[in-house]
Amino acid sequence: MGALPAEDRTGKQHFALNFREIVYGSDEYGHQCLLREQVLRAPLNLSLRDEDLSGEQDQIHFGLFQPGGGLLACVVVDQIHPTEAKLRQIAVAPDHQRAGLGRKLMEEVERMLYSRGCTRLTLHSRATATGFYQKLGWSMTGGEFEEVGIPHFKMEKTLGPIF
Repeated sequence: MGALPAEDRTGKQHFALNFREIVYGSDEYGHQCLLREQVLRAPLNLSLRDEDLSGEQDQIHFGLFQPGGGLLACVVVDQIHPTEAKLRQIAVAPDHQRAGLGRKLMEEVERMLYSRGCTRLTLHSRATATGFYQKLGWSMTGGEFEEVGIPHFKMEKTLGPIF
């Protein structure tokens, strides 16, 4: 896990990103929780603090960081089987959305999980984000359902040696 080139909204490379695992309970984990709260819960008038996060110590946390160390994007991975994982709580900082960071985060987490033996991924996508995941090779596997008060779809992706 090292520095990755990043592009701004004009497509110009402007800084190198660092993709790495976030240690549960660390300061970086605290920043991850704040980002998830800001992006995923506050717009729905919900709070991450109201959710049971006790299982997160057994999950894998990843982040995409700018050179100065600031967290730009994150994902939580629930490894449900040695070859299968569920991605959850995927968030990109508001000031950096639509700049390719979500794509970079997904590519890196898929590459990392594949290197650890994972070949099947699932996630619950907000209905508004399914197009993003489909462009990255994800497929819908069921009908619409409600989660945190908004429409979602279950999606999956099979990983192979192209990573």
